[in-house]
Amino acid sequence: MKTRTIAAIALASMFLGLAACQQASKEELYYTNPLYYADYSDPDVVRVGEDFYMVTSSFTYSPGLPVYHSKDLVHWQIISHVVDRHPTDFFDVPRHGMGVWAPSIRYHDGYFWVFYGDPDFGIYMSKAKDPAGPWEPLTLVHAGKGLIDPCPFWDDDGNAYLVRAWAKSRAGINSVLVMHRMSAEGDRLLDDGIMVFDGTETQPTIEGPKMYKRNGFYYIFAPAGGVTPGWQTVLRSKNVFGPYEERIVMHQGDSDINGPHQGGWVELESGEHWFVHFQCNHAYGRMLHLNPLEWRNDDWPIIGIDRNGDGVGEPVRTFRYPNTGNPPQFVPQQTSDEFEDENLALQWRWQANWRQEWFSLTENPGHLRLYSLPVENESLYTVPQVLTQKFPAETFEVTTKLFIRNLKEGDVTGLAATGDDYATLRVSRINGQTNLAFAERHKANEDGELKIVNSINIERDHVYLRMIVEPGAICSFYYSLDGENFEIMGNGFQAKRLRWVGSSIGIYCFGSPQGKRGGSADFEWFRVIYDDPNLLN
Repeated sequence: MKTRTIAAIALASMFLGLAACQQASKEELYYTNPLYYADYSDPDVVRVGEDFYMVTSSFTYSPGLPVYHSKDLVHWQIISHVVDRHPTDFFDVPRHGMGVWAPSIRYHDGYFWVFYGDPDFGIYMSKAKDPAGPWEPLTLVHAGKGLIDPCPFWDDDGNAYLVRAWAKSRAGINSVLVMHRMSAEGDRLLDDGIMVFDGTETQPTIEGPKMYKRNGFYYIFAPAGGVTPGWQTVLRSKNVFGPYEERIVMHQGDSDINGPHQGGWVELESGEHWFVHFQCNHAYGRMLHLNPLEWRNDDWPIIGIDRNGDGVGEPVRTFRYPNTGNPPQFVPQQTSDEFEDENLALQWRWQANWRQEWFSLTENPGHLRLYSLPVENESLYTVPQVLTQKFPAETFEVTTKLFIRNLKEGDVTGLAATGDDYATLRVSRINGQTNLAFAERHKANEDGELKIVNSINIERDHVYLRMIVEPGAICSFYYSLDGENFEIMGNGFQAKRLRWVGSSIGIYCFGSPQGKRGGSADFEWFRVIYDDPNLLN
């Protein structure tokens, strides 16, 4: 794909989006699913007044557990992170697929409450008066292995509960939901829990429960059947401890949207009901979807549209905008960064518990300086100080201007598409020479060998690095010495996901395992151009 084509698409998105915003009050607008062709795993959502807040899984990354804000349920912006660093040094190195699983967010007693399960340590909680932070230090609500997907619930009578699932990989069981009594302060569980639903026969792998109350019924929304082939189930009972009836309320059906999976229900001031959830799409991760929800006369919901008359909803590809009382916001995802602030922008996350000695935004103002520290293994799969952000779209281009004059012998820096397989355009100082190379490492999760595909020596103090991603997550890498003329270094790389997450864009700087503290690399800017269908309305 030509760079000019992508740039033209981006400009068209911007101007058409603004034009649509101006016309929002004159004509009905439609959004497109997925809302983002990007990794928004295990979303949960809550409304407070005319504002919506969402949390998603972040696994090993830090800062972790991002909090998103929206006015229209379609466009979302990160406003904070609940977890600055993981509460144990176990995460001082990347633990792909571990860490923050399936959080829930609720508003109660003047606080925003977030709970999440770490399958290796237990259930954690934090709360805040302002969802933009600061968030209180994490509280370990209940320690244990395999305790996942917790959701708190405060009943009308003042009693508090927590419903959760089991991770078979840690506990040896799944397909079971457990209900606990919980302290009103949300800081501890008061019992060992009671199994309230066994889905082994009819709802295998039921997980991700979200609890609500409506018209005298207790409801548990929970996905079942597995991430890719699965469906949405709703349970209901007149008693918090059951027995619970079950009903499948959304499945793929005749649609082309596989496994409509875990999410949360939200009711609008207008009386409309909506469901935010994800769909798994390999290298792009778990993409965010929004579907209408209708409560029927029998007090059962249906999510999506029942197109084939089987009584079960199917996810929509396009639909009219929610009536939130606000016009569509048309705000883009946070991606590009000119590094003009003293703190990292909220879209950035490290592969493990971050350390201040890895970087500076003040040492060379207007630049992100990454310091070279020795690593035990030079694989980007295991290096903690890889700074990443998610793929933002099906098709996009990222370019960065990199100053390399401060590199020392053995230092390596560059731009990468991370994953179980990864590819990178890397600059290194070898035998006094500055070398630019395109490299791939396949089966990085199994310590696969790094392959240098091609390389050249350069005699400049800076270089421009570019990655273009086309449909199917096919990546091509380019470099330029003047910022105008780009030469290809590697193409046709198939990006691969990591465990439970999509591929990421990564930048990094580190030294050889045998080295001491090295030099540094300065990134002057990082610019992303992408096509967002929900900016084209």
